[in-house]
Amino acid sequence: MKLDCHGRGIWKTKSANRILAITLALAVSGLNAAAQPTTAAAKPDSDSVQTFYLTNVVRESNDGNEILTAVRNIVSPRSKVFFVPGQNAIIVRTTPDEVALAGKIIKELDRPKKTYRLTYTFTQMESGKSIGTQHFAMTVVSGERTTLKQGDKVPVATGSYDSGKSQTQTQMTYLDVGLNFDVLLDEAVNGVRLRSKVEQSSVAGQASGAGSQDPVIRQTILQGTSFLTPGKPLVLGSLDIPGSTRRLDVEVVMEAIK
Repeated sequence: MKLDCHGRGIWKTKSANRILAITLALAVSGLNAAAQPTTAAAKPDSDSVQTFYLTNVVRESNDGNEILTAVRNIVSPRSKVFFVPGQNAIIVRTTPDEVALAGKIIKELDRPKKTYRLTYTFTQMESGKSIGTQHFAMTVVSGERTTLKQGDKVPVATGSYDSGKSQTQTQMTYLDVGLNFDVLLDEAVNGVRLRSKVEQSSVAGQASGAGSQDPVIRQTILQGTSFLTPGKPLVLGSLDIPGSTRRLDVEVVMEAIK
């Protein structure tokens, strides 16, 4: 480079170097500024994990899954909610606010169930007078199925086979004869709802035409849905007894157990 007497060439070189340094500094600063908000946006929110144990839910029932479904429908979609049937517990992983919301829902749904006593009364009537009464009482939990059986098992031959030793073996099955109760009591908007099936069976005096040892089973079934008021008896049905002038009245009364 040719320099004039005033050193203008040196001044131009220093100016160019200063401009290049400023440009590089601005470029690096711009890259850092652009990268900083991206990093902040990619940083996830801190999650909390908490386990809620269900104290009033029976493992054999579907109540735990119903509570799980309710929690999943309320909390945000990003929340992780799991049900552990073996521990009867619900695990929630989400933000602290969502965990608190899930805990509130679980507490409101995991309530102790009410217990009731059902008393069935069978009254035999003849000419308007009671000639016999039977009472059957059972303790039931709201929402849980309860069964009660009383009677005998009657053997019935269902077939035969050759055992291979010149002997014929008879296959037998056993029928439940007597009284069978199958009830489900739960709380509804209109009161306490009872869904019951009452079955009464007995062996008739005559034999069937299928075989000399095959009995004839008489059967009466009373099935339906009713709404009960505590302490107030309700007649479920009235049945005429075949072959007689008697009638059988079936009545039920419910009492709350505190």
